[in-house]
Amino acid sequence: MIAEAFEFPEINAILRWQDFFVSFNKVAAIAVVAALLGIIVFLVAGTKDAQVAPKGVRNLAESSVEFIENGIVMQTIGKDGLGWTPFLLSLFIFIYLCNMPGIIPLIQMPATARMAIPLFLALIVWVTYIGVGFKHQGLKYLGHTLWPPGVPVALKPLVGIIEFISNIIVRPFSLTVRLFANMLAGHILLVTFALLTQALVTAETMQWLLKPMMVLPFGMLIFLTGFELLVAFLQAYIFTILTAVYIGGSTHPEH
Repeated sequence: MIAEAFEFPEINAILRWQDFFVSFNKVAAIAVVAALLGIIVFLVAGTKDAQVAPKGVRNLAESSVEFIENGIVMQTIGKDGLGWTPFLLSLFIFIYLCNMPGIIPLIQMPATARMAIPLFLALIVWVTYIGVGFKHQGLKYLGHTLWPPGVPVALKPLVGIIEFISNIIVRPFSLTVRLFANMLAGHILLVTFALLTQALVTAETMQWLLKPMMVLPFGMLIFLTGFELLVAFLQAYIFTILTAVYIGGSTHPEH
């Protein structure tokens, strides 16, 4: 029946994966491979002769470092933030490599489309920028966080509550949800149009009418795959640059 052909699977069927062993499934495997791949690329790049013009893996690694330094660190923290390049580079590479499997055939699942990994990364960022704030500003960091310069005394209680919720509670939550929700939405869209294309191709009734219509969802599938390639990069970039902004604000009291 046509209705059966268009039946969408339960949400668990596209979000949950059978464990390979206890608490280790496809999503965890993607995260491990992403981490190992990033480590291997930079280890291999580090073994190349620095006196020779970079090419191949070394060129990729150096381009990534320059992108983080010039496109993120210098724009948000400044020259004194270059020491944060390894941390920010690791975040960007890991998130990007976790995002990319969402468009790879047979894998088709970004590890960041599950809450655990974005939440874990956001908590690392949260601990980092708060720790940096107390390191550079001492207890004054709490005052700078709760009461921006120029706040009237009468408004300090209200502003303090708002700033505490915004800077201490909402930031890690927003970092988590922004990455998780965007990657999950893209994953569901790709699955939807892939299943719709399959349903039209395999429909047993009215084949002469339904099969030509499969061009429409298939075209959307191709378009969304290209779009998700851009989203994978943008979400890694946004997460990293926001991290740099938070660290910069903790480092410089005037911010």
